[in-house]
Amino acid sequence: MRSAGALAISLVAQRQAVLGHASFSPVSIEGGALTWFGLGPVAVLPAHQGQRIGTMLIERGIDILCKQGAAGCVVLGNPAYYGRFGFVHDPALRYPGPPSKAFQRLVLSGSAPSGVVRYNPAFG
Repeated sequence: MRSAGALAISLVAQRQAVLGHASFSPVSIEGGALTWFGLGPVAVLPAHQGQRIGTMLIERGIDILCKQGAAGCVVLGNPAYYGRFGFVHDPALRYPGPPSKAFQRLVLSGSAPSGVVRYNPAFG
């Protein structure tokens, strides 16, 4: 993703060594909604999970998106986990393939878009 220029935000948590990482990359939404981003991957070393490292990385990334004027963010993941940050499932916003309830959005400004979301091809 980095070599393809697909990373808008890449955050690293470290103490002596890297403990966690979260990235945000631009996404396109059918219908032309602009300045939307995808959260992921988010990773924290297993021995350091449960210490709020992932939470701090996600909160910091969302704060940066807001300051940069982003309209919103999408994520594919556990609704119980990402719901803590304000992400909600919206049937009008779709990402074909995975279970639909796991695909969620967070509106940062304006209104919620509708349509199919596409990640940068480098995302895999």
